[in-house]
Amino acid sequence: MADDTHVLAAPPPGANADWTIPQDWSHYTAEDHATWDTLFARQAKLLPGRASEAFLRGLDVLKLSKPGIPDFEELSDRLTRLTGWSVVAVPGLVPDDVFFDHMANRRFVAGNFIRRPDQLDYLQEPDVFHDVFGHVPMLADPVFADYLAAYGRGGLRALELGSLKQLARLYWYTVEFGLIAEPEGLRIYGAGIVSSFAESQFALDDPSPNRIALDMKRVMQTDYRIDDFQQTYFVIDSFDDLLRQTIETDFAPLYDEIVDAPAIPVDAVLADDHVLTLGTQDYARAKAG
Repeated sequence: MADDTHVLAAPPPGANADWTIPQDWSHYTAEDHATWDTLFARQAKLLPGRASEAFLRGLDVLKLSKPGIPDFEELSDRLTRLTGWSVVAVPGLVPDDVFFDHMANRRFVAGNFIRRPDQLDYLQEPDVFHDVFGHVPMLADPVFADYLAAYGRGGLRALELGSLKQLARLYWYTVEFGLIAEPEGLRIYGAGIVSSFAESQFALDDPSPNRIALDMKRVMQTDYRIDDFQQTYFVIDSFDDLLRQTIETDFAPLYDEIVDAPAIPVDAVLADDHVLTLGTQDYARAKAG
């Protein structure tokens, strides 16, 4: 999602009107590709038994003919045949209306730069590893691909209704930091988790965070933080149910109900929450101390 404090008012020089740019795959250095390969190998080894089955199946779409960072043209060819999505390069964060329009039309925007070797474990602005490794495998799943397109359409409507903050929370707690209950146990599918070596472990193993069944209204009222591990994760039963709720919910009256309500704190547990794991919040308290 775009952060307006870091987004230009118009596309930068060299970008198209829709903010897309050539990926220019040939400009990546050997070090760039080695960084991707290091990150990919580390996550691919860690994620079996942690990531959702849909994500693990989708990893195959990233195994292309060239080494290192995927070529977006080749990647898009494979992805389009599966779910109608493509991957387009952008120079960085883009305005919300641009972001949602691309998403509604099954174009996933991805930064074309990669972090430095000394930034393997954390980067504030999403790079090509977060955007492609984190997001694209889920776009190979037909149901999740439909959900993200529906979210894009909903984002354009939320802009018209002045309720972007509320809808952005749904993206954060599903697309970026979502968990799913599978027969074998809780699994991760959010891009912010699966692309992070440390949070891939924290989200499932640490006793600190709350893990709460997803309720659409509850999620859209809940604050989130971008600078640390999550204090609460929301859990879906299935991607089919997430898509059904998104399509069947009339968001306009829901926005009217919650738009002026105070935000629910990130660590709150409410009386009517379906709590799967009540967190100790020890991690957050230790950081605060």
